[in-house]
Amino acid sequence: MPPLPCTELSPAQQGQLLEIARRSIAQGFATRAAPQLELGDYDSELREAAAVFVTLTREGDLRGCVGSLQANDALVQAVASAAFNSAFLDRRFEPVRPDELDLLNIEISVLSPLQPLQVESRAALLECLRPGIDGLVIEDLGRRATFLPKVWEKIDSPQAFVEQLLLKAGLPAGYWSDSIRVQCYQCLTFAENQAE
Repeated sequence: MPPLPCTELSPAQQGQLLEIARRSIAQGFATRAAPQLELGDYDSELREAAAVFVTLTREGDLRGCVGSLQANDALVQAVASAAFNSAFLDRRFEPVRPDELDLLNIEISVLSPLQPLQVESRAALLECLRPGIDGLVIEDLGRRATFLPKVWEKIDSPQAFVEQLLLKAGLPAGYWSDSIRVQCYQCLTFAENQAE
């Protein structure tokens, strides 16, 4: 299975997106809303619709991660919205406090289009997964969850990856059914500590 096309961004464009994410969080303390950006101020690559996740960590610990699997907004706006949502609306965490802002590391993942995986069994899914490369979406019984490719850094076996993703979706770790939908994607991922 060849990699899917991800957006290509220059180091300067990546840096610009990271600045937008940080500014969105900083302004969010006052405005309590993601900024609405003037798209004409940005390069054409940054105005293309893209699916994005923004991950916030503090001293290596997850502090927020929110995004979209669908390309509904321009990349710059998607980053601004996901950064705000990660900081203030991730239900797993208390909202970020102003005194934490300088301690946060911001990472942006720009997703390739979702690709359905035609797998007939759990064993077939495990066989086709590429650790460190593939993000995965599992959906069934009205439940849905995803793991970004970065999660492979902490869960390095396909079996554990699928089990934990099923649990995240609220399904049993050993779950499989004929109606389950599985999709994969890849990411262009960059973070502040890499941007220099």
